[in-house]
Amino acid sequence: MGKLFVVPTPVGNLEDMTFRAIKVLKEADLILAEDTRTSGILLKHFEIKNAMQSHHKFNEHKTVESVVNRIKAGETVALISDAGTPGISDPGFLVVRECVRNGIEVQCLPGATAFVPALVASGLPNEKFCFEGFLPQKKGRQTRLKGLVEEQRTMVFYESPHRLLKTLIQFVEYFGAERQATVSREISKIHEETVRGSLAELVEHFTVAEPRGEIVIILAGIDN
Repeated sequence: MGKLFVVPTPVGNLEDMTFRAIKVLKEADLILAEDTRTSGILLKHFEIKNAMQSHHKFNEHKTVESVVNRIKAGETVALISDAGTPGISDPGFLVVRECVRNGIEVQCLPGATAFVPALVASGLPNEKFCFEGFLPQKKGRQTRLKGLVEEQRTMVFYESPHRLLKTLIQFVEYFGAERQATVSREISKIHEETVRGSLAELVEHFTVAEPRGEIVIILAGIDN
């Protein structure tokens, strides 16, 4: 029987790629990629020429069975997403779950995940935290926010640039204008930036400065 490797890829700077990740991708029989065009750039940079197959949220239910069968037949499969660690706000959970159910060995390599550097650099308490990822855009959003109002741990959110200001304004409504938070964007890229302050100050900042790039919001818990 083969094996499934979950392989983190850089969230920005290609130099964040590990030697082990490159080795695993070069030796894999098949690479599952969230977007073959995006991953193709990464693979070309590291001279990796292995077979690649599209595996994303719109087709993963259909492809999981065939992937599991290939691994059962002895193939080694590597799973990557566009950036960061697969399964963390990215496709990956379904194929990992099915491999586990079928007794297939799953190894996840340590590596890039956007929220870790954002959390550590925030200056907010990080010995305990809760990862919320992307909030529901419509249904269930208010319920989720109400459920976090009394959260004592530092909270971690992902957000897109065009929704950031709306989300920060909503955070003021639920958590109060003085609650401390940080907004990190373009982590490990040339224009990496972390803006720190109260929610009111962050709203003021991003009302003037148009946010760009991938964004991580770190929000203090109620007692911090």
